[in-house]
Amino acid sequence: MTGNRRPTIKTVAAHAGVGRTTVSRVVNGSDLVSAEARARVLAAIKELNYVPNSVARGLVTNRTDAVALVIPESESRLGSEPFFAAIIRGVSGACAESRTQLQLMLVRDEAERDQLTESVATRRVDGVLLLSVHSGDRLPGMLEEMGLPTVLAGRRGADEQLSHVIADNAGGAAAAVRHLLGRGRRRVATITGPLDMDVGRSRLAGWHAAHREAGVAAPDLLVETGDFTEEGGAHAMRSLLERAPDLDAVFAASDLMAVGALTELRRWRRRVPEDVAVVGFEDSVLARHTDPPLTTVRQPVEELGRTMARVLTDITRHGADRQRITLPTELVVRASS
Repeated sequence: MTGNRRPTIKTVAAHAGVGRTTVSRVVNGSDLVSAEARARVLAAIKELNYVPNSVARGLVTNRTDAVALVIPESESRLGSEPFFAAIIRGVSGACAESRTQLQLMLVRDEAERDQLTESVATRRVDGVLLLSVHSGDRLPGMLEEMGLPTVLAGRRGADEQLSHVIADNAGGAAAAVRHLLGRGRRRVATITGPLDMDVGRSRLAGWHAAHREAGVAAPDLLVETGDFTEEGGAHAMRSLLERAPDLDAVFAASDLMAVGALTELRRWRRRVPEDVAVVGFEDSVLARHTDPPLTTVRQPVEELGRTMARVLTDITRHGADRQRITLPTELVVRASS
C-alpha cells in the first residue's frame, strides 16, 4: 500500500485476483470458497495488513445493533414517490422501538454497491432491508451469499426464498378491476408497473383474474407498461388512448401513475369518471387531492416498513426462521370511479 490509506475489501480482491464476494466469504468463515482462492485471499490480507473491524473486535458473532435500509433508486425518485417516504417512516419507527440504528443507503452505481459490500463484509450492520427488488437484481443473491440477514420489500418471484414482506398485490388489483366492471365498465385498461418486478406482474395478474371472473375479454391492446412515475403514467395513458380510444376505465398500478393518467385524460378532453373511470393503487396522500379524488387500493405502506424491520430484528436477535408475510389491501372508493 502507498500512503496512509487503509486497504479495503476492493483492494484485497484486486490484489488476490478474486471478487469482493469471495473476500467477504473468507473473512466471514464461509465454506463456499475453494482452497486455492482462500489461500490467495489470506495472503493478500497478510501482505496488505487488512484487518476488518469484525475480525479486530470479534464482531462476527456479536451485534452492532445497526441495520441498513438499501434503496437502489435515485434521490429524485426517492423524493418524488410517497411510497418511499412511508416505508422509511415505518422502518425508522420500528427501529426506534428496538433501539436499532438505521443507516439509509442509496445504491445507484457500482461505487455505492462497493460501499454496501464493504459494510456487509466488515459487519458494520447486522442486516439489510432491501427495497425496489427486480427479477435480475444481483443484490439479494449477493447478500445471501455473504450470510447477512436480509428482508425484502417485495420479492423477485413467487418462489422467493429470502424473507420478504409484500402487500396483496394481485388481490388488490383484482378488487379494483372488479369494482370497475361492477359499475358497468367493459373496456378496462391497465397501466402496469415494471414487469421485471413481481409487484408489476402481480397487479397485472389481478387485472386478468377479475376479467376472467366476470367473463369479460381482456385484450392485450388494453395493457400498457409503466414505471411507477407520473410521467410514465401520462405516457402510458396516451398510448392506450391512441390504441383504444373507446376505453371507458383504467386501473393504474400506482397512485402516481394514476395522477399522470388523469392529466393526460384532461388533455384529451375525457371526463372522469363520466367518460373514463380511474383507479390507482396505494392510497397515498396524492389520492385525496386529485381532481376528482382518486379511487384507489390502500396498501399499508408504513406497516410494511415496520413489519420488515421487526422481521429482521427477529432474525438477528432471536435467530428466527425466514418469514414470508403478505399484508391485506383494501379498496377505497372516491369520485374518480
